[in-house]
Amino acid sequence: MPNAVKIYVRYVEAVTYRVGRFAMYLIFAMLGVLLYSSFMKTFFLPVLWTLETAQFLMVAYYMLGGGYSMQMESHVRMDLLYSRGSTRTKGFTDSITSFSLIFYLIILLYGGLSSTQYALFYGEKSYSSWAPYMSPIKIIMSFGITLMLLQAIAAFFRDLARARGLTLDEETPA
Repeated sequence: MPNAVKIYVRYVEAVTYRVGRFAMYLIFAMLGVLLYSSFMKTFFLPVLWTLETAQFLMVAYYMLGGGYSMQMESHVRMDLLYSRGSTRTKGFTDSITSFSLIFYLIILLYGGLSSTQYALFYGEKSYSSWAPYMSPIKIIMSFGITLMLLQAIAAFFRDLARARGLTLDEETPA
């Protein structure tokens, strides 16, 4: 594989790893918000912002962790015939799947950027009683989709190398 591809994969996976590790801890922030909400509802007056904040944190957790999940291969895989294939066959199958995912993520990113642009331009707010601005979470969603797209391209390169019987770390047959 060309050196530029190796550098691309290395840097994208480093960024995806760091963002994914950060996103992993967002679950604790969400739990803290929900615990605070329960405490306030039980002993004082309920607060308006906790449910939506917890939802936004969950969206950030999910969207920012997508590329990391893909990198760690902890996503769901339908394994009827896949496990019986050789390493090269698995690489070929995964490269087709990665290409399909890239196509899907490009369309998703287009919609996400369009929605983010709308939220920023018109100052879109949620229709709840708290009515927070929607642009921050839409920016995070677009960033997460972009990161997952970059990771999918890196995975495509890894799978393509595996289909050729190579690894990206070294130019020797796998």
